Amino acid sequence: MGSTHIIDRRLNGKNKSAVNRERFLRRYRHHIKKAVAEAVKKRSITDVEHGESVSIPNRDIQEPIFHHGQGGRQEVVHPGNQEFLAGDTLPKPPDGGGQGQGNGQASQDGEGMDDFAFQITQEEFLNFLFDDLALPNLVRKRLKDTESFKYVRSGFSTQGVPAKLDVIRSLRGAHARRLGLSGARRRKIRELEEQLAALKIAPDDLDAAFSHADQIQVLEEEIARLKTNVKRIPFIDEIDLRYRQHLKQPQPATSAVMFCLMDVSGSMTQTHKEIAKRFFILLYLFLQKNYKKIDVVFIRHHTSAKEVNEEEFFYSRETGGTIVSSALKLMQKIIDSRYSPAEWNIYAAQASDGDNWNDDSPVCSKLLTDRLLPLVQYYAYIEITPQNHQMLWYEYEKILARFPHAFAMQQIADASDIYPVFRRLFERKAA
Repeated sequence: MGSTHIIDRRLNGKNKSAVNRERFLRRYRHHIKKAVAEAVKKRSITDVEHGESVSIPNRDIQEPIFHHGQGGRQEVVHPGNQEFLAGDTLPKPPDGGGQGQGNGQASQDGEGMDDFAFQITQEEFLNFLFDDLALPNLVRKRLKDTESFKYVRSGFSTQGVPAKLDVIRSLRGAHARRLGLSGARRRKIRELEEQLAALKIAPDDLDAAFSHADQIQVLEEEIARLKTNVKRIPFIDEIDLRYRQHLKQPQPATSAVMFCLMDVSGSMTQTHKEIAKRFFILLYLFLQKNYKKIDVVFIRHHTSAKEVNEEEFFYSRETGGTIVSSALKLMQKIIDSRYSPAEWNIYAAQASDGDNWNDDSPVCSKLLTDRLLPLVQYYAYIEITPQNHQMLWYEYEKILARFPHAFAMQQIADASDIYPVFRRLFERKAA
């Protein structure tokens, strides 16, 4: 017996039903992931400021509903019936003969072509795009989505834990409290002591109502009473305690920079460049999901390398021969001048058809192994060609054998390989 699914249609709040939305996204995961993969092809590399509109065929979102069965014998009177008698069989209406609303594109079996369209947010878009993927070498540095904080002083509080008790500030407050509570008494004590001293040296007045000794005794008793009251004021009270207060202040964590290196020699056609662009879009979106701050550096090269903007990177018509090492040298120069490895997570992706001068490929290998790979988190090389591998591929295979955790390489034959190759490069590996 099949399982039964009951959809909760009860109203939530003004933000609609978040639980039902999550359930809906899980249920139609396949359709949404397909729509997300198609949307990536149409976007600029840094265009991640919006979600995506997703359409699902109506036939795929049909839900079971409860009906009241006819059951038993029923007597029904239809007013105005002049055609049927008791016991007659009603003919079934022909397909497509109903009065429902549609787009007029019903098929032979009566199924329409209307689609159910809805919008997914940017966060949902990225979650579907990079499901089951992970940045390599995460052990070396924390990701930006793990916020870093530091605690800063923000004054004092009357409540806290003993470890944060500020002794000096507490004693200072206690001293001020004692001065405030005993100030009037101390002034009175000083006045009485002055009177007592004067009275002791003064001659005895026989005509006074009180004798000289009685006056001295009264002053001494009053001074003793005031001093006792002063001593009763506690040296430190609970209200005097002051605790150091700290606030949790967010700190900018380590940022990431992505180097996009692309061969623009004569052998790289516009189709090759479009495939490279889609791969770089995926990489940028992936880093954007994990880091708050992303810098993108575009380096195009033929016989010489140049740092350019995105428009020139993909659509400039400048071309020439191929010397790949020129791009690697420029990348190292930019790292040395602007991106310290102590402060930046450095990622690089190189797209090429593999064509290179034979004498230059060993130079590229030496630059990568000796200078660049010790600085970067991850270096990915994609060769865009359906043909046999070129000399650069075989040279890079030697690097892959030495640095399997920091270096990766894949081949892309056509546009359909982009996303599978990207997933293989960034698949989540066991720790």
